[in-house]
Amino acid sequence: MKPFSWSTERCARTFYVAALLSVVLWALIFYSTSLQSQSGDALSKPPAFFSSRSGRPDPSCAGRYVYMYDLPPRFNADLARDCRRLSASTDMCRHVVNDGFGAPITDGGGGSLPESGAYATDQYMLELIFHARMRQYECLTSDPAAAAVVYVPFYAEFDLAMCIDNSDISARNALPRDMADWLVRRPEWRAMGGRDHFMVASRPTWDLLCDPNHGGYGNSLMTYPAIRNMTVLAFEASPWQGNDFGVPYPSHFHPSSDAQVVAWQSRMRGLDRRRLWCFAGGSRHESRKTGRNQIIEQCRRSSRCALLGKEAVTKSPGEYTQGEYSPSHAMRLLESAEFCIQPRGDSYTRKSIFDTILAGCIPVFLHPISAYVQYTWYLPRDYRTYSVFIPQSDVIGRNASIEEVLSKIPPAKVAQMREEVIRLIPAVMYREPAAKGVEFKDAFDVAVGRVIDRVAKRRRAAAEGRECRDSVDGYDSWKYDLLEDGQTEIGPHEFDPYMSM
Repeated sequence: MKPFSWSTERCARTFYVAALLSVVLWALIFYSTSLQSQSGDALSKPPAFFSSRSGRPDPSCAGRYVYMYDLPPRFNADLARDCRRLSASTDMCRHVVNDGFGAPITDGGGGSLPESGAYATDQYMLELIFHARMRQYECLTSDPAAAAVVYVPFYAEFDLAMCIDNSDISARNALPRDMADWLVRRPEWRAMGGRDHFMVASRPTWDLLCDPNHGGYGNSLMTYPAIRNMTVLAFEASPWQGNDFGVPYPSHFHPSSDAQVVAWQSRMRGLDRRRLWCFAGGSRHESRKTGRNQIIEQCRRSSRCALLGKEAVTKSPGEYTQGEYSPSHAMRLLESAEFCIQPRGDSYTRKSIFDTILAGCIPVFLHPISAYVQYTWYLPRDYRTYSVFIPQSDVIGRNASIEEVLSKIPPAKVAQMREEVIRLIPAVMYREPAAKGVEFKDAFDVAVGRVIDRVAKRRRAAAEGRECRDSVDGYDSWKYDLLEDGQTEIGPHEFDPYMSM
């Protein structure tokens, strides 16, 4: 009996052990499956308010996540490395350094620029500057499903600069065409047909609207359907396109703290502006379209006006090419005057507009496209609060004396306008990408916020089964950008007479 009893007892113990192991095994399987399921959910829907950069919950990122494509290097990094091809006459590689800010201005520009944060920044580096800021953006996410918007870091200006002299339109369109084709194959693009995507162009958008069938200047990037659905930020937008928006040209001061900005604004308030007006620029062979020659002529006849002199141009190899003004001289001139004249540049806008605002000088515009219908995200809708408008036809036809117009503005009004200009300074700067603990919103912050708002409207419209109509192509496109909050109807506008000039 003992053998039988022992065998029965052993079998019972074996049974209980097996049962226990089975329970443990199934528990482990269930737990593992649960983890995998939770992990999969986390990848498709990360926890709300989670900042992928800090790894900690961040309520401020709710609705502000940006997904940035990791593009093949030929669309950006390779173009920047090949910077010597950007210009046949100028060493553009000196501008690519420091994330597109260029070389530091170490002497403080002779007092016209701060000793820290001043750079010899070239206007065509905007794509590089924006990309550097986005890499440091506090709400960057690796999950496109969690993103409010999707950023495409394509260096369109670099590509066009390298092939602009090629008479073959197909060759100029080769990389833009590849960029568009690459995008439409991406699941991130197909989610909304690119309507939640945006990119930056260091070019006037006119240069990216060349008819692919008939040729002309520039390339055809912005004519492709994949790009037409996107939001395009450029330092000069077309008033007649519905998907492009103007953002500030980069100037020369890139602060890394709120204190630097406050100190700069205080200095601009305290300057002794001994001149009534000035013009920082040269003549143009098309002056009949811009009024530059007439501006220079009026300024030379006045004791209350100043121009950039010959000493403002340096021919030193590796610094500035012949005909290029040094930042310190230009800023010193702008800081010396109450009003700074801003005619059209090579196109409707010019970098000097934002140098002028940085200098606390009241801009005087000759055409509404130079600023008023361009930078609606940055400048007050009531242009009279911060600027003066003198129609260029009056200047070109010698029907207006610039000095007489400016002299009639009461001193109290001048002081109010200058204070408004100084208030605008933080939002038109591009701060240091790696700056920490900064509270002020710079040009990058404003642009990203407005793009997010625009895409949110498109998402709401799609959820309601309709197309968001926040703008149109054609003559009236610029009027949509000037609508006040709550307005939906457009009509006659005071700028109508100037929009065909």
